[in-house]
Amino acid sequence: MVQAAGFNGSNTVGVTHLVHMTKHPTSILPTKMSDIMINVCFSGESSASQSKTRKLTRSRVRKTGKSFTERRQKWRSKQASDRNSLSSPGSKAEALIRSHINKHIKQHEETSGEHQFRKSKGKNNRFNKHPSCQTSSHHQPSLSVTAGAAVPSKFLAIDCEMVGTGPKGCVSQLARCSIVTYEGDIVYDKYVKPRMPVTNYRTPWSGIRPCDLWNATPFHQARKEVVKLLKGKVVVGHAVHNDFKVLQYSHPPAMTRDTSRIPLLNEKAGFRENQCVALKKLIKAIFNRDIQMGCQGHSSVEDAQATMELYKVVEDEWEKMLASGEPVSISGS
Repeated sequence: MVQAAGFNGSNTVGVTHLVHMTKHPTSILPTKMSDIMINVCFSGESSASQSKTRKLTRSRVRKTGKSFTERRQKWRSKQASDRNSLSSPGSKAEALIRSHINKHIKQHEETSGEHQFRKSKGKNNRFNKHPSCQTSSHHQPSLSVTAGAAVPSKFLAIDCEMVGTGPKGCVSQLARCSIVTYEGDIVYDKYVKPRMPVTNYRTPWSGIRPCDLWNATPFHQARKEVVKLLKGKVVVGHAVHNDFKVLQYSHPPAMTRDTSRIPLLNEKAGFRENQCVALKKLIKAIFNRDIQMGCQGHSSVEDAQATMELYKVVEDEWEKMLASGEPVSISGS
C-alpha cells in the first residue's frame, strides 16, 4: 500500500485512493500516473506533507524503471497470454486435464461391477464386505460343463449352496450347484445368480461371497443345464429335497437316493434309525474324516463327493431292499 508517512497525531488525513502495488489488479486501479497522488487533507504543514508524498511516488518509479501504467499493461498482457494458452486445443494444460479424466474413467470402469453389485446389498447382510473377496485364495468352480455333455455314469450326486433373499434373508435361493459322478469326478460346478437381490450370503455355511456372483450364470440357464444332466439318472443327495426345491425341479422318487433318511447308514454310524443326521457327522462316524472345515464355508463339490461315498457304503443293501419292495427310508420322507 502507498501510505503517506511522517504525520503526527494531530493531523487529519483523508485518503481518496488506496493503490495496491502488487501483482493483482483491482477494479479501482488508477489509469494515470497523476492518479497515484494521494490527496491529503490536514491542518498545518500542507506543502511539506505533499512534497513527501510526491517524493515517495517518484522514488518507486526510479526503482522499477517503469511507470505504473506500463507495469499494469505488462501484467494484463501476461494474464491474457495465460488464458489463451489454457483455452488452446493443444495446450499442455488441456492434455494434463484430459489424462487425469481418462485415468478416473478407467478406474471407474474397473470397479463399476463391484459398485453396482453393492448398491443392491441388503440391510441385514453381514457378509457383503467379506475380507476374502479381496484375495484370490478362495475356491473357484473347478469345472463347468455345458448341458448335454456326455455323462457316462448312471449315478450322479448333487449338492447346492443357497443364499438368503427377502426380509432378513429368510428366502433361500440357489447360488452354487455341483454334480459329481459315481467315481467322484466333477461334471458340473457353477455359481448361479439368484433371481432376487441377496440380503444374506450365509458365507460361514454356504461359502458364497459377493464377488462369487458378479459373473455368475443366470438361474434359468443354470436350471436348464442341471435338469438336462439329471434326466434319466439316479440322483444321490443328502437332504436332496432341499436341492430340488431351490432348483424348482421334481425328480422321480424311484430315481432318488437321499442319504439323510436311510436307516442303514444311521445303523452303521451308530445313530438312531429314525434320526436325520447331518452329513458332517455321518462322514466323521463312518470314515473318521472331517469335512466342512475352515472359515470359508462349505464346498458343494466336497459335499456331493462325500454323499456319493456314503451311498456306496450301503449301495448293495439299499438297492436290494428297493428291488424287493421293502421300506428303506425313514417314514415321513
